Amino acid sequence: MNEVATMDAIGSRSETVIDESHQQNLIARLKRVEGQVRGIRRMVQEPRLCIEILQQLAAAEAAINRISLAVLRYHVDHCVPEGVAQGGEEQRKRLTELVDIFDRFAR
Repeated sequence: MNEVATMDAIGSRSETVIDESHQQNLIARLKRVEGQVRGIRRMVQEPRLCIEILQQLAAAEAAINRISLAVLRYHVDHCVPEGVAQGGEEQRKRLTELVDIFDRFAR
């Protein structure tokens, strides 16, 4: 796949998708979070002290938040400018999507 692939090859909308190098980084980070969550499940089953479980939950949540931020940063750096450059309806759509995602993160 080229550095900034479009969904034309995989769908009907022409939007930027995450390039392969970023994708591999995100997958590695998600695999680590999966391991953390499995570890937390084992802690609950053992059982372990609540504070220990809470510390691990906070670490997993922080890791997921960092992944979300990385995807958001990629979106702002690549997807939004592409839509804005197209102008018109596509520009409005991309900016509306950006506001909507900020709203979701603010909750």
